[in-house]
Amino acid sequence: EEAKMSRKSKRSLKEKFALKNSLAKEALSEFLGTFILIALGCGCVGQAVLSRGVHGGPMTVSVGFAMAVTIAVYVSGGVSGGHINPAVSLAMCVTGRLKWTKLPIYILAQLLGAFIGAAAVFGIYYNAFMEYSDGKLEVTGPNATAQIFATYPAPYLSLVNGFADQVMSTAVLLLAIFAIFDTKNNSVPKGLEPIAVGLLIIVLTSSLGMNSGCAMNPARDLGPRLFTAVAGWGMEVFTAGNNWWWVPIVAPLLGGVLGAMIYIIFIEIHHSDPQSGEENEAHAKYELTNV
Repeated sequence: EEAKMSRKSKRSLKEKFALKNSLAKEALSEFLGTFILIALGCGCVGQAVLSRGVHGGPMTVSVGFAMAVTIAVYVSGGVSGGHINPAVSLAMCVTGRLKWTKLPIYILAQLLGAFIGAAAVFGIYYNAFMEYSDGKLEVTGPNATAQIFATYPAPYLSLVNGFADQVMSTAVLLLAIFAIFDTKNNSVPKGLEPIAVGLLIIVLTSSLGMNSGCAMNPARDLGPRLFTAVAGWGMEVFTAGNNWWWVPIVAPLLGGVLGAMIYIIFIEIHHSDPQSGEENEAHAKYELTNV
């Protein structure tokens, strides 16, 4: 009798709170996934910066952010695809994998998730922030902390070079994501795709992160930057680095579409019919190379 009551209670809770609209479910999924990405990813940066390197450094940030992506995709992937990135969502629209009408909702959910994720990091480390710079929230200088939340260019980096950096890194990101989820290629075993994406983030941040932190994600950069603007760092977060703020927004959007199209043009459209002899021959060649 007690078990029946428990099951009935669970059913009634689901009936009361479960969303019926599929787009609302997807938006909630993207919000939560992006929140996790920023809360854990920027949390790694915060721990490294605020401890002055004692509790973290470039490697922990690279691996930590990558694992944050992995967890975020595991959480949201089954509902919305786990985009957690407007560059991914735009590329999916351009290639016909996502309806254009969903794009504004996805991007809004991602931005909100990133904003709240940044707020969570600030709240958790509030005392550390205050101790680090005597209560001053600085964008530049030896006690700067704005870089915990958003990316800023290295002193030597020009806007043109930085723009190219973000186009290339995001193009590689999307090209590889399309490969990872391509079931007609050497696809990753089902359920392990988020781990492969995490490994991809590690290699990208390790090889292309020096110039400006390898944002590759407009929501990951703009959401936390907006938070810092209203939380005490001020409008300098938009003027620093020769007005750098727009580069990690525009360049990843272009780069993501470019990378997706490169994969489709160079690889995807050339897949053979699974039943054709050409496919079997290709499979035999693949097997031979692994003998």
